[in-house]
Amino acid sequence: MSENMEYGTVSNSHYSENDIQVLEGLEAVRKRPGMYIGSTSARGLHHLVYEIVDNSIDESLAGRCDTIRVTIHSDNSITVEDNGAGIPVGIHKQMGIPTVEVVHTVLHAGGKFGGGGYSVSGGLHGVGASVVNALSVYLEVEVKRDGKIYYQRYERGHTVTPLKEIGTADSTGTKTTFKPDDEIFEELIFDYDVLLHRFREMAFLNRGVKIVLCDNRQEQPQEVVLHYEGGIISYVEYLNRKETVLHQPPIYISGEKDGSYAEIAMQYNDSYVENIYSYANNICNHEGGTHLTGFRSALTKVFNDYARKYNFLKENDKNLAGEDVREGLTAIISVKLQNPQFEGQTKEKLGNSEIRGLVEGVVNDKLNTFLEENPAIAKLILDKCLTAARAREAAKRAREMTRRKTALDSTSLPGKLADCSEKDPALCEIYIVEGDSAGGSAKNGRKREIQAILPLWGKMLNVEKSRIDKVYANEKLLPVITALGANVGPDFDVTKLRYHKVIIMADADVDGSHIRMLLLTFFFRYMRPLIEHGYLYIAQPPLYKVEKGKEFFYAFDDLELERKIAEKNWKKTDKNLNIQRFKGLGEMNPEQLWETTMNPETRTMLKVDLINAATANEIFSDLMGEKVEPRKDFIHLNAKFVENLDI
Repeated sequence: MSENMEYGTVSNSHYSENDIQVLEGLEAVRKRPGMYIGSTSARGLHHLVYEIVDNSIDESLAGRCDTIRVTIHSDNSITVEDNGAGIPVGIHKQMGIPTVEVVHTVLHAGGKFGGGGYSVSGGLHGVGASVVNALSVYLEVEVKRDGKIYYQRYERGHTVTPLKEIGTADSTGTKTTFKPDDEIFEELIFDYDVLLHRFREMAFLNRGVKIVLCDNRQEQPQEVVLHYEGGIISYVEYLNRKETVLHQPPIYISGEKDGSYAEIAMQYNDSYVENIYSYANNICNHEGGTHLTGFRSALTKVFNDYARKYNFLKENDKNLAGEDVREGLTAIISVKLQNPQFEGQTKEKLGNSEIRGLVEGVVNDKLNTFLEENPAIAKLILDKCLTAARAREAAKRAREMTRRKTALDSTSLPGKLADCSEKDPALCEIYIVEGDSAGGSAKNGRKREIQAILPLWGKMLNVEKSRIDKVYANEKLLPVITALGANVGPDFDVTKLRYHKVIIMADADVDGSHIRMLLLTFFFRYMRPLIEHGYLYIAQPPLYKVEKGKEFFYAFDDLELERKIAEKNWKKTDKNLNIQRFKGLGEMNPEQLWETTMNPETRTMLKVDLINAATANEIFSDLMGEKVEPRKDFIHLNAKFVENLDI
């Protein structure tokens, strides 16, 4: 035995061939699920459904399927049924077992490798169905094929019944039912809205397919049929349905090269936000890839060339930047290709170099033609681009002015910041606190080594209604930008972040909620990687302190209050029972704030997660945008979920 004093580790000097472990079958998936589905959180849970539905979508791309039905059962198990050709059931020559069993029990087995079964598919690694099987308590598959119905059951990746014939069929298709494993996943409840968004996306991207989503967990089952003949044009119209658009209908362009196909739908609105979503073989690539890069570069070139040609830009004017031509743009880029190269099993980014050339060619040729044929629309768009360019230049001047004042200089931190002594960002956390009084309690109650406090006061800018030049000029936001140390907007660099826990701590009242929403909007619009990397949190201070004699407890909501009083057999009518409702953080002394809200050992926090960027974008636009009607609709729709209303 030897000991490493620096790291406190102990090693066995008899490291040999016996220490090398080979994980058989699907055990590797169960040991390291994050490698295959991204995480074991809600995101990974929903990814299981996508893997099975993606297989059905591949059947539709091959022209063998036009209807997919997804059912959420009362026990949170899932059934996915399609009318495709059905997974083959014959004995697999290489493995010696039925092919349907190979698909569900062997990693890297699928119909997407040889090119015969599927010319275009989202499947790349042949691990989708087998991964779902490995991470489920049970999985049952029924295959309709050759006039018969076949059935097989698996449990946690292991085959428990042989493939057997259970009836006759006059149609074809595959039906898969599975229940996620509670030994693997942190939560097991499927979010109907998350699934609905994904399948609506699928229906838009595949204009011929009908997807039915049914939720049987309610007394009255919920069912929605998703079917859009307009394809991605309908998708853009749907995304812009609450916006004031600059032109109707959306611009649609498409092209083909060497067996790959690209189509783009785009439409400008009067907002300051770009919303561009890229897909390869129907898979959403959240981090973009070569198709997005090609689109962006060609878009900038086309508009600059047109602006020069028709004198929107004079000889001495600078070219429009990429962000100028994308302001207020909603676009869908969808490519279909035979051999997609994705980064990771979750397919976040497309890597095929040839696709960039295809997309650039389509945009250069077809968009230029559109602008030439529609000069009135071209003028509307270019006027907006030129206004965006002027705002960007103003932002640049404001930024430079601010830097001269050392406000954005990394060597200078805001005066109100009470920093921590630890320098490793992974160990540091910053509380952004509403009000000086709360900031005082937080400063005195914190753990100074790892916890920094930044008090905010005064009215904060609603960035949803403002361009970036206003952000740089806003004295309430500058301390946040400076304290975090990673800049803002297109210059934001998450690697320079000084704290890996950024915690919003505000009062549990209307004003506190407003502050939280303003900060969340700011982080989403101008520091989105902060959310994507899981660095943003919302503190959960208690709502009540209950005392009786020398005994006391804290409660975070009305339900917890009632439950704890009942557990102690106390009665609200007791004269010596004191229930204090905290109206603000400033009412707590440092010790109380520490033990209830800031102690890493005992606190409760909400982690801000970005499961779906398009849905988040819509919510922020509804709640914080210029238009009143979407805000009213949102409030009416969600009023039933309100708790602890401050009246």
